[in-house]
Amino acid sequence: MDNVIKVLYVTQEIYPYLPESEIADICRKLPQAIQEKGKEIRTFMPKFGCINERRNQLHEVIRLSGMNLIIDDTDHQLIIKVASIQAARMQVYFIDNDDYFNRKSTTQDENGEDFDDNEDRAIFFARGVIETVKKLRWTPDIVHCHGWMTALMPIYIKKALHDDPFFSKAKVIYSIYDNGFSKHFSPQFAQKSILEGIEKTDLKSVQNDGSFDAVTRLAIDFSDGVIAASENVNTELLEYAKKSQKMTLPYQSPENYVNSYNEFYDQIVGQ
Repeated sequence: MDNVIKVLYVTQEIYPYLPESEIADICRKLPQAIQEKGKEIRTFMPKFGCINERRNQLHEVIRLSGMNLIIDDTDHQLIIKVASIQAARMQVYFIDNDDYFNRKSTTQDENGEDFDDNEDRAIFFARGVIETVKKLRWTPDIVHCHGWMTALMPIYIKKALHDDPFFSKAKVIYSIYDNGFSKHFSPQFAQKSILEGIEKTDLKSVQNDGSFDAVTRLAIDFSDGVIAASENVNTELLEYAKKSQKMTLPYQSPENYVNSYNEFYDQIVGQ
C-alpha cells in the first residue's frame, strides 16, 4: 500500500449533492474511476446550505470538528461532515460553518448576485480542507483542485505548508473551468489570504485585481500542473500556464478524460 498514489480531490461541486453541471459531474465520476484504477482517494467539498443532509445521509464527524479558524480577525468554527456515495464506494467530506455555508444557495443569492463574502468562504474552505486532512493523518501525493473556490489551495500547500510532513511532497493540479464569478474579490483579499510562510509578493496576481482571471493566475502560479477542464476555457489563462512552464493538459472529451487525467497524475508524480 505504501506505493499507492494518493489523490486528494478538492472541489466546490459534486453530484448528487448539488445539481448536475460540468464540474459536479466530473468530480462525481473522476474520483471513483481513479480509485478503480488502483489509486487511493479522499474528496472534499463545501457543505452548502442547499444540500439536504437527511436525504444524503450526512453526519458530523465529532473527532474532526471543533477547531476555530481566524478569517479577517474573526473566529469561525470548523465543522466536518461526511457522507457516502454507496455505488462508488466513495466517501465525501464536507467543510461546514454556520456563518459561511448555512444559506440556502451556493455562491449566489436568489437574484443571481455573487455573495460579498465569497472570498472569505474560499479562504475558510481551503484552510478547512488542510486542517482536516492533517487530522486524518493522510498524506496525499496529488492535490487536484476543481473550481475557483479552491484557488488558494496551491499557494497554501506550496508556501505555508512546504515543510509540513503531510503536504511537503504533494504535487498540485489545478483544473480550470469556465464557471467564473462576476463580482471581483475585494482589495483586502490578498492580505486576508496570508498565512505564515506566504509573502505579499507571492500574491502579486491578486494584489490589485480581484477578478476571476487574476484568482486563476494565482492558482496557476503555485500549481505543478494545469488542466483545461472546460472546452471554452480562456485561452489566455492556458497560455499563462504554458509560459509559466507548468505541465498542462488540454481539454479532454468526456470519453477520454479519465485515462488522460490518470496518465497526467503519473507524469506529475514522476517529475
